Amino acid sequence: MAEGCMRGLRYGMVFFNLLFWLGGCGILGVGVWLSVTQGNFATLSSSLPSLSAANLLIVVGTIIMVIGCLGCVGAVKESRPLLLSFFILLLLIFFLEILSITLFFVYQDQIDHYARRDLKRGLQLFGTEGNVGLTNAWMIVQTDFRCCGVTNHTDWFDVYNASRVPDSCCLEYSDNCGLENPGTWWTAPCYERVKDWLQENLVALWIFALCTALTQILGLVFSMTMFCHAVKVETFYA
Repeated sequence: MAEGCMRGLRYGMVFFNLLFWLGGCGILGVGVWLSVTQGNFATLSSSLPSLSAANLLIVVGTIIMVIGCLGCVGAVKESRPLLLSFFILLLLIFFLEILSITLFFVYQDQIDHYARRDLKRGLQLFGTEGNVGLTNAWMIVQTDFRCCGVTNHTDWFDVYNASRVPDSCCLEYSDNCGLENPGTWWTAPCYERVKDWLQENLVALWIFALCTALTQILGLVFSMTMFCHAVKVETFYA
């Protein structure tokens, strides 16, 4: 009976980690594709130029692949070192996630102030050589969210040293429309628009976070159960 339960647990963990590993492969593939085809796509920060969508996906995908591989091989071989390594890595990531969320809520005002300042500084790099990713990211954000600038459209006046905005700020896009009457531009601040979008999708974000936490907790329980069983078996046959 107990042996049958452990066999079922082992198969379940192998299947769980195989899906985990395949998910990591998919995320890594998308990150590599973005990196090759879009450069530093979605890089909005001037102080953290490496913090792009492509780089984040590559890092996250690689970590998921490594953890999934450890768990899968550890479950198949019932290897104590691999199961323990899987448990420790997953537990470390789980605690880092909790710490990050806690620090975010504690220092939310400071983070908010820093983000606004950093994004405004990044506007100065718009359209300059070597900053294609940042330029494309701002164009996409302003077009999709129907906004202009970080706090308002006048943020761009300091960039151009004139009363003009990028063409992506225009209500109806056309070449050099950013030189026309301000009445033809979006005036909503992009920072607030993105925050509003996150608020509107807060339920979905929390559901995703809870599902992720539940998956990690199940992985921790399964791996530690198998590790303890492997220790008992080795002790019994020692």
